[in-house]
Amino acid sequence: MIERYTRPEMGAVWSEAARWEAALRVEIAVAQAQAKRGDIPAAAAQAIATRGKVNLPRIAELEATLDHDTLAFVNAVAESIGAEGRYLHFGLTSSDVIDTALALQLRAASDLILTELDALIVVIIRRAREERDTVMAGRTHSVHAEPMTLGAKLAGWAFEAARDRERLATAADEVATGKISGPVGTYSQISPQIEREALAALKLRVDPVSTQVVQRDRHAALVAAIAITGGTLERFATEIRNLQHSEIDELREPFRAGQAGSSAMPQKRNPVKSERIAGFARLLRGYAAVAMENQALWHERDMSHSSAERIILPDATTLLHYALVSMRGIIDKMEVNRDAMRRNLDAGFGLHAASRLLTALINAGAAREAAYTLVQRASSAAREKRISLYQVAVATPEIADALSAEALTAALDERAAIANCGLLVDRLKEIERAG
Repeated sequence: MIERYTRPEMGAVWSEAARWEAALRVEIAVAQAQAKRGDIPAAAAQAIATRGKVNLPRIAELEATLDHDTLAFVNAVAESIGAEGRYLHFGLTSSDVIDTALALQLRAASDLILTELDALIVVIIRRAREERDTVMAGRTHSVHAEPMTLGAKLAGWAFEAARDRERLATAADEVATGKISGPVGTYSQISPQIEREALAALKLRVDPVSTQVVQRDRHAALVAAIAITGGTLERFATEIRNLQHSEIDELREPFRAGQAGSSAMPQKRNPVKSERIAGFARLLRGYAAVAMENQALWHERDMSHSSAERIILPDATTLLHYALVSMRGIIDKMEVNRDAMRRNLDAGFGLHAASRLLTALINAGAAREAAYTLVQRASSAAREKRISLYQVAVATPEIADALSAEALTAALDERAAIANCGLLVDRLKEIERAG
């Protein structure tokens, strides 16, 4: 991933040095398990653990000749160990090391993602409670529907993010799986006990039947969970972008002093961070498709997944991590224009009460179809005459005769629509109780 969208802590996980350091951790864990069982001398395992070093220039130099990066790594590390280096990579195949090291990197990357997702959820919950009673128009098909509160909207966001966290945590736990089972995974040169001990030392799961690689359904599940989370962030971003329309102006991305919105138009204040997140989400969905393509490897393995994974796994985790940090900043400092919310709701001529007026007429004994037609006509008249639904209703004999003045006023009171929005915000305690 380009540096522009890479946070330093995630960039460190996917650096070339980190990749080979993870591979060395695997080699050391295997050597120590082998020495414990007497398969290699204890002195060799000690030398591998203490003298083994990752030398990136030497690995690159050897790879230029060998055209095999894992063998170049093994040979370079063996050189740093000395004579005992002949026991490095003893009985292993490349995928034992590479797939298990990848599991370590994916676990580290997932931990960073989950930490940022937790922080985002905390911010959304805080803002939902702050805006618990902020009344705004609820919209369907981009058209006013019924009133709601911004707190209720944000509460929905928090629960969606919490579901994303559960999916990601499950996938991250599953992808933290290694294999030390040798060529085609049959333990022909290494025992299952060594695999169990080495992976236990690395705190990784054991792939029960690995073939020569760890099965890629796990990786596909993680990237799919990442893409779904990206879709969640895109939903939040799209809503912010929509509500920042000049004609709506209910929410605004934070805009710091000195920031510019346009090179030509000084007045511009654009939702660029939300737009950026929407772009990221498109990439993440593409990465998920590639991860699923990687599942169908030939026989016990091929290498068609390798080149793709070198791109999609660092990129997907890095982009989501960056997007989570960005979205947290947006929501944390997001400006709420309550005056515009009130103005926009009032500009709807009270039509948001049409459904409650329909219910009141039915409760008063009207047939549903007749009541629906009556309220629909009254709504159209209010819109065309640019007067309130209340004014039309009291002037319509079929409505005024069916409902008392008190019943009509109650039906059209927006407070009835938002009475339970606070309960939705209260449900955020469920997320907090779940930890």
